[in-house]
Amino acid sequence: MNFPDLQRSDLLYPKEESLDIKDFKIESNLLDQMLSRDYLMYTPYHSFSYLVSVLRQSAIDPSVKSIKITLYRLSEKSNVISSLINAAKNGKKVLVQIELQARFDEENNIKVSQQLKASGVDLIFGVKGLKVHSKICLIERFKGDKKRYYGFISTGNFNESTAKIYSDFTLFTSNQKILKEVHKVFSFLKANYKIHDYKHLIVSPHQTSKKLFKLIDNEISNVKNGLKGNIILKLNSFTSYKFVDKLYEASRSGVKITLLVRGICCLVPNKIGFSDNIVVKSVVDKYLEHSRVYVFENGGDKKVYISSADLMTRNIEKRVEVACPIYSEDLKKQILDTLEISNNDNVKTRIINDLSQNKFVNNSQKKNRSQWDTYSYFKNTLN
Repeated sequence: MNFPDLQRSDLLYPKEESLDIKDFKIESNLLDQMLSRDYLMYTPYHSFSYLVSVLRQSAIDPSVKSIKITLYRLSEKSNVISSLINAAKNGKKVLVQIELQARFDEENNIKVSQQLKASGVDLIFGVKGLKVHSKICLIERFKGDKKRYYGFISTGNFNESTAKIYSDFTLFTSNQKILKEVHKVFSFLKANYKIHDYKHLIVSPHQTSKKLFKLIDNEISNVKNGLKGNIILKLNSFTSYKFVDKLYEASRSGVKITLLVRGICCLVPNKIGFSDNIVVKSVVDKYLEHSRVYVFENGGDKKVYISSADLMTRNIEKRVEVACPIYSEDLKKQILDTLEISNNDNVKTRIINDLSQNKFVNNSQKKNRSQWDTYSYFKNTLN
């Protein structure tokens, strides 16, 4: 964040080495490894180098024919941009959607777009009336005559600098059902008059409200039928009044709701007979809690999504956003475990109550600083 160096190491956090992703060997061909399974990166706990390496390897892989990516905020000296330029120079067809209206980053994004254009990269500068905030990449690769997609979908920017201080999930996958829908998103960015259907992804501005309401209604229905109903939402901000009202409805129906909201929250919890089944917590610590996660109990077969979208009117109605389902059971467990760690934080968590007191959680349980424990959790998976 460019704070001045005061030569006071005693005022600084000790540096932690970013971790490897279990069984994802960065020195080997990452695309080949993605053929057999999905992988999950959770920066800054994991090294952002995996994402850069996927692009670097794709840039020099003769079987890769095209790379499509959305860019929102970029590091000033970006290895992502260098890899895309290298890919174009190596004859790959590279398409970049770059958002020129990314707040605070307009000047840098204009400069980057000029560099990309000069290198032969095809550029899209957004959709009229919408800001493109999705974090997606699609790689087209051929083995003989057979085309296969590879890609990654993230909750955060493809930015080496912010990846050191923002906590974000990124899914690396070769799941063709998901990636064919990512291809549809890029088709929409190029030809906005075509509205696509999606069975797996949840895409704003056309589907998010409808699909999330359906998932919430399913929890309400399950409770009425004697099953458990649970919803967990991890967000940066929660300001959409129609979603606030929908969660009030779910709470009155007996659905248990946990909201982990770092910033603004317009929902009022703890109102008897109205929102008493809703708990709202906020973790503010060393890293910026930036990932968005939606979890629905779904009668015991949990549905888990990672998303670029907060539940804000602008994200739902005025931006192109993508939420992606997590189908791998072990990756689903990793995300649920990290949410449980955050939910149990009693050092850096405040409880948001109906009186807006924002008091720190203070209990007699063993001290649990969730960001520290999350690092230990992923470190232990490597043993």
